[in-house]
Amino acid sequence: MTANIDEEYFDVVDENDVVIERLTRSEVHRRKLLHRAVHVFVFRSNGMLLIHKRSDSKEEFPSVWTSSCSGHVSAGEDYDSTAVRELQEELGVNSQVERLQKFSACADTSFEFTVLYQCFSDANLTPDSGEIAAVQWLSVDKIQLWMERSPEDFSPAFCQLFRWFMQIPKTPGSR
Repeated sequence: MTANIDEEYFDVVDENDVVIERLTRSEVHRRKLLHRAVHVFVFRSNGMLLIHKRSDSKEEFPSVWTSSCSGHVSAGEDYDSTAVRELQEELGVNSQVERLQKFSACADTSFEFTVLYQCFSDANLTPDSGEIAAVQWLSVDKIQLWMERSPEDFSPAFCQLFRWFMQIPKTPGSR
């Protein structure tokens, strides 16, 4: 199999999230190898959470709702810089992010070690139409109710991250 010269490379990692090799995106996904990703939950100052509907052209989980933005960690990149990059690339938002939790790679995360971040921004969005079909600002309670009624409307990774998020203790003004 010949790699496309423009194809992105990922760090393949072991069960401890230690880099063991670099391969093309297509090879990593085809072989279901462990790799890395980030998700960011973007909140408005009024507490609304942004979710987006994935483009119908996406390789995995097309046309389902997911985190505000998400993406793979490229080879040689770290989680924190990836979160900031994805926020800019997918939504056109420049913001500081706060790391919340790291999740182990599993089938629900598409074999990705995933770090969840949050940020707060009232900036105007410029969604990447190649990645994002639609966006919605909703309360976490409305998202939770929707997810309970129709979990198939959401990506498995988002379901896992959102359920965890809803279980963490909240301080006033933290959402």
